[in-house]
Amino acid sequence: MVLRLCQPLSISFSPLAGGGKKQNLRPFRCSSVNHTSDNTFEHRKLVLEVRDKLEKEYSNLPVGKNGRDDEEMIFWFLKDRKFSVDDAVTKLTKALKWREDFGVSSLSEDSLKSIYGTGKAYVHDFADVYGRPVLVVVASKHFPEKQEALEDQKLCVFLIEKALSKLPDGLEEILVVLDLRDFRTVNADIMFFKFLIDAFYFYYPKRLGQVLLVDAPFVFQPIWQLLKPLLKSYAPLVRFVDAETLRSEFFYEDTLPAAF
Repeated sequence: MVLRLCQPLSISFSPLAGGGKKQNLRPFRCSSVNHTSDNTFEHRKLVLEVRDKLEKEYSNLPVGKNGRDDEEMIFWFLKDRKFSVDDAVTKLTKALKWREDFGVSSLSEDSLKSIYGTGKAYVHDFADVYGRPVLVVVASKHFPEKQEALEDQKLCVFLIEKALSKLPDGLEEILVVLDLRDFRTVNADIMFFKFLIDAFYFYYPKRLGQVLLVDAPFVFQPIWQLLKPLLKSYAPLVRFVDAETLRSEFFYEDTLPAAF
């Protein structure tokens, strides 16, 4: 197993809407390191320790890609838990059980044909200017009173998985663009928002790079006051922007989502 050490971009954004130019930021610098590195050797030992512990104590959990013996996944949860074996085992076990119960591996465009066809959310064909895969949510097409909550959750998870599968080497996070144009109170869904935050915290830790709320109307403000406390540690990742800022700072002319 060769681990890759990456130095992430240092990106600091104001949570306020406004214009601006694309920033020329350094790309991630990643380098493969061999097992003579003290840190890498120690991390490798911890990965094996977690893997062995899962095999002995949770042998009923699935194996293979995104399973209890997936060393890349183990390493990711170890990093999230600051390389505490017990904490990583606890969090990873919960995530693996959830993946199995939720049927993550069986989700597809075909199985979600009806809800996917609404166009309420999709993974954009192009990355943003920082190379991050982009998940776009169109709030005006979401009707919680008319659409099944479980189907919405399955679509959400399927698209997160799809976005993560598009991550290039050296990048670890995705961008979520929430299109709030034409948003009305009938589109508000506190429970789904909570599911989304819980999913990123418990099952996809540190995979959410930033959330852009685009052209939020006045009617969204009281909704936001209810949503903001649910974000907790994710609050600094949220930024309100207008469509022009989205175009000028986050995409090139030929990679911009068609709706913008």
